[in-house]
Amino acid sequence: MLSGVNWGGLKTLYIKEVLRFFKVQMQTVWAPAITTLLYLAIFTVALGRSGRTVMGVSFADFLAPGLIVMAMIQNAFANSSFSLLVGKIQGNIVDYLMPPLSVGELMAGLVGASVTRAFFVGFAVWLVMFLWPGVSVTVQHPLWALWFGLMGSLMLAFLGLLTSLWAEKFDHAAVVSNFVVTPLSLLSGTFYSIEQLSPAFQAISHANPFFYVISGFRYGFLGVSDSPIMVGAIGLLGVNLALCALCYALLRSGWRIKA
Repeated sequence: MLSGVNWGGLKTLYIKEVLRFFKVQMQTVWAPAITTLLYLAIFTVALGRSGRTVMGVSFADFLAPGLIVMAMIQNAFANSSFSLLVGKIQGNIVDYLMPPLSVGELMAGLVGASVTRAFFVGFAVWLVMFLWPGVSVTVQHPLWALWFGLMGSLMLAFLGLLTSLWAEKFDHAAVVSNFVVTPLSLLSGTFYSIEQLSPAFQAISHANPFFYVISGFRYGFLGVSDSPIMVGAIGLLGVNLALCALCYALLRSGWRIKA
């Protein structure tokens, strides 16, 4: 066990953040699952008839993994972008800054809770899809699914933490969600294979880190991918290390949270 870590304080912060969203689990866990199931139902009815296949699998099976991980990363962002922001707005940010927690411990508690929410949501979405007729959510490569689910959740948790540091009101966080997170999620190959796009748009898709999360997570379920798995795995690790370093530096400096 690492020495010098305030494990008691870290555990307390983590449990506090988990209980915060879990007390309203119908809104924070099950509502996203039902919303994602509606996406699946609507798109399979609209586009999945007549035995349509994508990348050699049925359209419903192709769509399901992307919807699962999209719900995971969006909820990771929603969770981490809330805590510090609501503390700044309500004037109780001191509750996060005064306890004897280092910057790394504060980050670990907030990001860890966001990743936990992401995996709760992912399991809830997987469960309702498992019970939905006409779609298979069998995992062929569980370690790859776990890796890309973790990398995607961490990436959006760090992005949410950066947003909560920058934002001064909920409208600012909504701007990032509506104009950054949602477009990048929808244009990441969740609903289509980028092989169907023109070369120019394929190049744009390859510059979108969300694409590698979707593609790699889909590979974990189906064993097929429209991107190199190792490139995505290593690239996302690099992105997360960079975001982690940036979050650490900004939190340590007290940027926009200390007078």
